[in-house]
Amino acid sequence: MDNLRIIGGNQLEGTIRISGAKNAVLPLMIASLLSKEKLILKNVPTLQDVNTLQNILEHHGVICTNEQLEKTLSISASHITNLVAHYMLVSQMRASFWVIGPLLARCGSASVSLPGGCSIGIRPVDFIIAGLEKLGAEISMASGYVIATVKNRLRGNRIKLPKTSVGATHTIMMAATLAKGETVIENAAREPEIVDVANCLKSMGACIEGAGTNKIYIQGVDSLHGTTHYVMPDRIEAGTYAMAVAMTGGNVLLEGIHKELLSVPITILEESGLEVDYTENGIRVRCNACTLSPCNITTAPFPDFPTDLQAQLTSMMTQASGISSITESIFENRFTHVGELCRLGAKISTSGQRCVLIKGKTKLTGAPVMATDLRASVSLVLAGLVAQGTTTISRVYHLDRGFENLEDKLSQCGAMIERFSCSRVY
Repeated sequence: MDNLRIIGGNQLEGTIRISGAKNAVLPLMIASLLSKEKLILKNVPTLQDVNTLQNILEHHGVICTNEQLEKTLSISASHITNLVAHYMLVSQMRASFWVIGPLLARCGSASVSLPGGCSIGIRPVDFIIAGLEKLGAEISMASGYVIATVKNRLRGNRIKLPKTSVGATHTIMMAATLAKGETVIENAAREPEIVDVANCLKSMGACIEGAGTNKIYIQGVDSLHGTTHYVMPDRIEAGTYAMAVAMTGGNVLLEGIHKELLSVPITILEESGLEVDYTENGIRVRCNACTLSPCNITTAPFPDFPTDLQAQLTSMMTQASGISSITESIFENRFTHVGELCRLGAKISTSGQRCVLIKGKTKLTGAPVMATDLRASVSLVLAGLVAQGTTTISRVYHLDRGFENLEDKLSQCGAMIERFSCSRVY
């Protein structure tokens, strides 16, 4: 089992190249199922989730060629040989349920396992199922599987999502590209990753307008062709490293990220004391960690503050002067990092089921801690960077799902962080 050892106290100085976005590359890979021709993705991050989804696609007969040095993934779904996504595969990564849309649209049927539980809360697939039914699919359930079929071809329709959902927007948008007629998705998710997938689909021949707004229009076409697409930079990774600089102090260029992807988080960080300059190469962040101010935020869908940065902000606010309030509106169980942060000396209390109060300017002390999910694990890394002494983080396989070469990027900027293997941490 891999672990991380961090000795806190160093400022961060240098350049961090932001990787391709995990939350974009996964639906982009799934979109390959819509075409018989090859989809070539560039700027693909080396992540465990990418490897897992590649295995899932190969289970369907897709041929994937990964050139890691070039950060290029070539995907050929010319011959789909299996329309069943088994539980043991889908349970490894919930986003893999989204294959149901492209498989149904292109092949006329799909049998996909329900993904099961999730450590940060229930993520129901009801919106996806209801959306596909609106497009003419016949849906049944058997032995934990969603079985979807359609006679001839999906048909465009007006679909209003009861609640904004990234997963439902991705899946319905992909399925609708091959439906007959026009589909309108109302209350659609507006995340930049939705726009990135829509741009790729348009490059493949899809007719899509409105991506990035709450109403997306898709005019179905008979088939899609191959294309080459450059994966957008990871705004969550960039926001995470910006918070690391805010906590530790220092001066770091976040290379390859755009202002528009981080407007709300950066504004909040600036109000807390982070200095930000926008350059042609990315965003430069500087901070004297002694000047951080507290904040009061509520997570919400884009363009508001993202839930995927909530754990990191919780960690950062332990170093602010005053009391901060953070409310989680997306998931009902996304404060699993709080107990581990308290092991390091953080003073955090809960206020209701979805709100925490953080007493800032707290001296953190290194201790053994355990990662519980992807974003929770990186919040512990941030805390370890400022904690006095040594922090040891176990179960860092969570980090490998979504952060490419995290310890290398931080150590190149002066952090004392290393990965090591052992059977047990005491």
